[in-house]
Amino acid sequence: METAVKNLLKQERVAYILQRLEELYPETPVPLDHKDPYTLLVAVLLSAQCTDERVNQVTPSLWALADNPADMARVAVEDIQRVIRPCGLSPQKAKAISKLSQILVNEYHGEVPENMAALETLPGVGHKTASVVMSQAFGHPAFPVDTHIHRLAQRWGLTSGKNVAQTEKDLKRLFPRDKWNKLHLQIIFYGREYCSARGCDGTVCEICTTCYPARKHPKKTKKA
Repeated sequence: METAVKNLLKQERVAYILQRLEELYPETPVPLDHKDPYTLLVAVLLSAQCTDERVNQVTPSLWALADNPADMARVAVEDIQRVIRPCGLSPQKAKAISKLSQILVNEYHGEVPENMAALETLPGVGHKTASVVMSQAFGHPAFPVDTHIHRLAQRWGLTSGKNVAQTEKDLKRLFPRDKWNKLHLQIIFYGREYCSARGCDGTVCEICTTCYPARKHPKKTKKA
């Protein structure tokens, strides 16, 4: 008599995902080129609706204009916009970069604040961007959720996926705090390589099929 194929229980999925991602991605270099908290902040802001590759192509020209808040605050918005145009949404992003640079100079002595609430008040800086800066620039535990992570967390049965805020809460509850910073990058790397929006539907990649061997139909995911 054949034994029915069973999907893994949630805690089994969590343990397997941690182990497999650590095997695949023992090193997690930050995908956005930067040299300090300010250049990371600007790079993350530019990455909204844009690939990291494109951002990394554009930022050297931007840093040639200015690579610190004091110098950037003196650059005309039009000049910033001209350089960052390939990243998309350049009018809004250029204004945000100019304004946040002025605020950093006037209110924070030209330094990026090591504070989540303060970061979230800066123009163009939402919760995800602030989380990335807190985790990758300052080393504070955070779990930034982008579209890759939101999609994979649903495919792997780790969240109901109502929105990115809910996904972030669920992942923080499931995974150890000391793993968050590395794990968020590992999930992004895996999503790009094996479990992309078109490349997997919840029934193709190794983690999806290991967690859900009994899954017969594509997993519909809710957009962020």
